[in-house]
Amino acid sequence: MRRILILSASYGEGHNSAARALRTAFAAAPDVEVEIVDLFAQKAPRLDRLSRRAYLRVINHAPRLWSSVYGWLDRSPRAPLLLRTLRGHARLLARILAARQPDAVVSTYPVYAWLFQQLRAAGHVLPPLHTVVTDALTINSLWYRAPSAGWFVTDADSAAFLVRAGVPAARVTVSGFPVASAFADRAPGTEPSDLAAGPRRILYMINSGRARALEIARELIARPDWAVTFTAGRDATLQAQLTELTRHAADRCTVLGWTDRIPELLMTHHVVISKAGGATTQESINALCPMIVNQIVPGQEEGNWELLRRHSAGAFADEPKAIVTTLERAFADDALLWRSWRKNLRRIARPDAARTIAAQVLAVASRTASAKIDAA
Repeated sequence: MRRILILSASYGEGHNSAARALRTAFAAAPDVEVEIVDLFAQKAPRLDRLSRRAYLRVINHAPRLWSSVYGWLDRSPRAPLLLRTLRGHARLLARILAARQPDAVVSTYPVYAWLFQQLRAAGHVLPPLHTVVTDALTINSLWYRAPSAGWFVTDADSAAFLVRAGVPAARVTVSGFPVASAFADRAPGTEPSDLAAGPRRILYMINSGRARALEIARELIARPDWAVTFTAGRDATLQAQLTELTRHAADRCTVLGWTDRIPELLMTHHVVISKAGGATTQESINALCPMIVNQIVPGQEEGNWELLRRHSAGAFADEPKAIVTTLERAFADDALLWRSWRKNLRRIARPDAARTIAAQVLAVASRTASAKIDAA
């Protein structure tokens, strides 16, 4: 039996999304025990909730401030000193490792490599740590300044970035971002409707900015040849406002709150409008659903948009009328631009990423497990 521990954190949905996809991939292999641990939630649940709310407030309402913080974490030689304040977290991690005895550890959050470094310096014998980088292209140095047995990245350009930063090329694997297995095991019928036979299907995943979201919604609803699905998350007020707004167009508009149907929705819509979050961007890529990016958090999300821009696989538009104009351009001339975006997405999609990572990590875990048996 090989034991795998996945370390994640809730500072951005991409970390948890990747962790869940990896858990599914590991669990599908024979003789594997796998568990996800959020050390920050375990150590201080109340502080974790408060800090996550503060993080979301800053990135949504003070993006310039966050950009400064992100840049300082990336460039300053003093940034690692801040992580030394997490000695209590390191001690908790040591206890978890001692209790679980994993044969390999996978991290989807950069801080864990630094905690491993602290424990290693204190004399702890640790299992191999593998780092799954959930950002693309503009990768903060916190991801690679601390040692790791290996790094898994979304694309070849991200791999080249790490190598230029001094990471040994042999330890960098271009795996893709670990997305849900639904993208690799695409069910029959999960394709967008034929553009010649039906309406253009647009998915608008709303993340923040209620007033702006309603402005965009009004512009989208005004087009009678567009069928629009709105996801309002856990914002019940916004969901109610959207429901009222679409009442006269209920035959072609759907309003959802929180939903676990995102893979299905992405695979069955022609275009998605959303912020450039790591998980959302990578899921849209693997769904082959071109993305209109309407918000970019400075720092970690800039690379996600750049990945789409560099491969001509989407567009940026943050104003309501600009979004509609971009969609009209995509669907013009028998959807010539949209078809080009979708073709380019096929070139960068890696829906089997979670299985690729699991297979490589399990190979290492098998050697670790065998060594334990030999030592006993």
